[in-house]
Amino acid sequence: MLFVSMLIMGMIIGFIGIGGAGITIALLTVGFLVPIHTALAVALSAMVFTTMSGAYSHFREGNVIPKTGAVLGISGMVGAFLGANVSNIIPSDILGKMSGSIMVLSAVLLYIKVYQPEWLNKHFPPRDGLLEGHKLYIYGSIAGCVNGLISGAFGIGAAAFIQLTLMIIFGVPVLYAIGTCMMVILPISIAGGMGYFLNGQLDLMIFIQTLVGQSVGAYLGAKLTRLAPRPILKFFMVAMSASGGLVMLLLY
Repeated sequence: MLFVSMLIMGMIIGFIGIGGAGITIALLTVGFLVPIHTALAVALSAMVFTTMSGAYSHFREGNVIPKTGAVLGISGMVGAFLGANVSNIIPSDILGKMSGSIMVLSAVLLYIKVYQPEWLNKHFPPRDGLLEGHKLYIYGSIAGCVNGLISGAFGIGAAAFIQLTLMIIFGVPVLYAIGTCMMVILPISIAGGMGYFLNGQLDLMIFIQTLVGQSVGAYLGAKLTRLAPRPILKFFMVAMSASGGLVMLLLY
């Protein structure tokens, strides 16, 4: 039953083009009563494989700023590993509500990015030109560590946080922000997943069913994306991201 559910979810994720960690955590905890720490471990570890192909594809297409991505990715690994260990000592009931709150905040940021780009550019104008020199390493280390901490502690990819950070602070154009974000998420998910694994929180059977189900489903769902009207895709991108957080806040 878990595999079938993840297969269906994978099709939805592939269809609308989101990471799906939040809704995965909600389904595992509320739908299948998986302990929250295990659900976070599974979601973050599965993200390693689901982002790997995407990051490689963006890199081959030249949609990545390697230097910026490397700085945020390496520092993000430190934050993610630390976040996984911090998460391990937070009580389950508190962690569930905190994760839900972060998911809702992520959905709000995604809504602003998708539906209110003019407001975003007016109040948080992107930096004019790429951030370089020693500021790149200082700001990158801080931003990467913070985003990694959020991802590791709450089991999400933090894509909305990372993309906005790249555009506003580091001056990365929108197209490159998407590819560079995937480059940053990959090492973060590896370090976070390793942190949960070393704490004994990763259930391999649940992980395998989740990974295989979502991977196959996402491959099938992605083939249908071009058939859907853009407004429908935008709506479900935000709705799916928000639903995971709301389920955690209301039902967990």
